[in-house]
Amino acid sequence: MLTEWLPNIKLEDFWEATEETFYMTSLALVGTFILGTLLGLLLYLTMKGGIWQNKVIYSVTAVFVNVFRAIPFIILILLLFPFTNFLMGTIRGPSAALPALIIGAAPFYGRLVEIALKEVDKGVVEAAQAMGAKTRTIILRVLLPEAMPALVSGLTVTAIALIGYTAMAGVIGAGGLGNYAYYFGFQRRDFDVVLICSIAIVVIVFIFQFIGDFISNKLDKR
Repeated sequence: MLTEWLPNIKLEDFWEATEETFYMTSLALVGTFILGTLLGLLLYLTMKGGIWQNKVIYSVTAVFVNVFRAIPFIILILLLFPFTNFLMGTIRGPSAALPALIIGAAPFYGRLVEIALKEVDKGVVEAAQAMGAKTRTIILRVLLPEAMPALVSGLTVTAIALIGYTAMAGVIGAGGLGNYAYYFGFQRRDFDVVLICSIAIVVIVFIFQFIGDFISNKLDKR
């Protein structure tokens, strides 16, 4: 029955593409979490009234974040080809897509981190400062724990965006379901391949959304 409805699907290729999508999304999400959190913290700490209030550093960081958020991802990949080739030694394959995925998603997540940190009760931060807590302690013991449910929710949103980014990266040879759908489906007019890849991406989105919501609800003590 499956071969009748989906005659052009090669399961081995399909599963390989699915694994590549999971690989790119998962590793890029880790990198995005680290870089995005650092950017968000820098924006929060150096903003007006922040612990490290510094107009110059805040402005430079904000410009960096805004510029990379504004560039369409497919163009960003092309712009980063020289950097990717220098860093990874190639511009093709799932691993080669990681620098562009992280640089494309981290500024977006950085803004979400900044928003989440701004929602932390200032009274808690001020109490920690009054007790003589160092900035490092305030960040690790107050800001991040208090904002964690919102940070996880933001990371979930970012993960879903990354899944879409991997599909776009696949069109220019990064592998994954986007690559499989475009080269083995669209270009060959085998639209059953495009359909099954679309369904697989939707399922992956639901998986990440479920995991993110579950963790966020567990962390939310309200």
